[in-house]
Amino acid sequence: MSDQLSTLKPYIIAADIGTTSTKTLVISREGKVLGSHSIEYPLFTPTADRAEQDPDQIFDAVVQGIGEVVRKVGVKPEQVLCVSFSSAMHSLIAVDQNTKPLTACITWADNRSAMYAAELKRSGLGQQIYSRTGTPIHPMSPLLKLMWFRDNEPGLMKETYKFIGIKEYVFAKLFGRYVIDHSLASATGLFNLENLDWDVEALGQAGVTPDQLSELVPTTYRVEGLSAEYASAMGLSQDTPFIVGASDGVLANLGVGAFEPGVVAVTIGTSGAVRSVVTKPQTDPEGKLFCYALTEKFWVVGGPINNGGIVFRWVRDQIATAEAEEARRQGIDPYDYLTELASQVKAGSDGLLFLPLLSGERAPYWNANARGVYFGLSLSHEKKHMIRAALEGVMFSIQAVATSLERIMGPAAVIRASGGFARSEFWRQMMTDMLGTSVTVPDSIESSGIGAALLGLLAMGEIDDLAHAHNWIQVGTAHEVNESNYRVYQQLTSIYTSVYHQLKDQFDAITAFQGQHLRSPQS
Repeated sequence: MSDQLSTLKPYIIAADIGTTSTKTLVISREGKVLGSHSIEYPLFTPTADRAEQDPDQIFDAVVQGIGEVVRKVGVKPEQVLCVSFSSAMHSLIAVDQNTKPLTACITWADNRSAMYAAELKRSGLGQQIYSRTGTPIHPMSPLLKLMWFRDNEPGLMKETYKFIGIKEYVFAKLFGRYVIDHSLASATGLFNLENLDWDVEALGQAGVTPDQLSELVPTTYRVEGLSAEYASAMGLSQDTPFIVGASDGVLANLGVGAFEPGVVAVTIGTSGAVRSVVTKPQTDPEGKLFCYALTEKFWVVGGPINNGGIVFRWVRDQIATAEAEEARRQGIDPYDYLTELASQVKAGSDGLLFLPLLSGERAPYWNANARGVYFGLSLSHEKKHMIRAALEGVMFSIQAVATSLERIMGPAAVIRASGGFARSEFWRQMMTDMLGTSVTVPDSIESSGIGAALLGLLAMGEIDDLAHAHNWIQVGTAHEVNESNYRVYQQLTSIYTSVYHQLKDQFDAITAFQGQHLRSPQS
């Protein structure tokens, strides 16, 4: 690109559509986050097995968020090189021919199709589909959601023009086109990793045709032609290129520079994940890990957990309400206040364990019926023990995924941390001690947004390859293992794992009871 154009268009806008909020960023060509804006929206959970959102609330958050961050930084329309997208995976929306939603946005946390996952696994067909698609058999995936609709909402299946995800909905509203990038497609359970096309057998199970899905495009695909209305609302030119982008998970790896062998990325936001990059599709013989596309040259292998920061929010709202209110009275962030309480307890919470499986679990158990458990509770334990045990429970879940990844990728030499939890020195050190591996934190923890911006540069022909990430990523804080804490966590890990396996059948029983109870009228 010419020096003149570099001067005229110095900014990339990144839009990161998450489960609980959309964050928009202005990023310079040097990789510096110059401004950000976040808009939250609710997750509706009317029953234990449903987790939905309003797609129009999310669309509005994208439009408003871009407009706000552009105004905050003082970006002129002609200064924007492109807008590039990151998005949460596994969402599903049925729309009619006018892009009007016929359903809510059904999120990854929705478990109503759990029975279908169990059936696919028992039949052996699930492993076959997984080996071709790289998406573990679990209610999170659109494949399973569509199977549920096929049998429970046949009228809806006939009425639906397209089944799409939330980022597809945003692009359809903005540009009138239905496109899905290879990255998000590879998280649907419907996409063949080898031929980069919809998988015929998976579509047959779902009861849909390719015409009912979006057009498959690379993650670097560009769309242009904003309407005057949306361009004005976002403070952009109508000809601003929009890069379709990729999923938040794979972009987080890119955004922390986790490309080399032995470098593993751990992200904890609402949920969490452990991931490593490979140069060709690779699935797990045990079916515990995903394989998702980043570009045609890079693929990301790893595993997600359902229960990350959402556990801390549950602790704040349900267990430590008085403490959270006291923090607000003092003008302190409630999370900071609760973290300080947790830090007063030794590693291992004096023998109190928490299985943080509040919304079922994905990797490595892939058990939608898993539920949360405090184990080892005694009269000597206080609320601060319960807080710390909950945070440690999240890390035990991360450790379980890291162990599965190590089985096929080898040991991690270093961990790169990102996501909201990475702001907390306490959590970062806890992770270091739990995993027994050095943890480093890039200067910016907005890894998915930075990854989207890098992908935008690649899409615009401004860089030749993604190795440019190393010019952007400055590794800041490093944490070393506290050997005493590490030994405590090693000792508790076997107990934690044993508790899960001994309760596995009981999770099924209590989930069945919860389902009956929630459906029954109150006496």
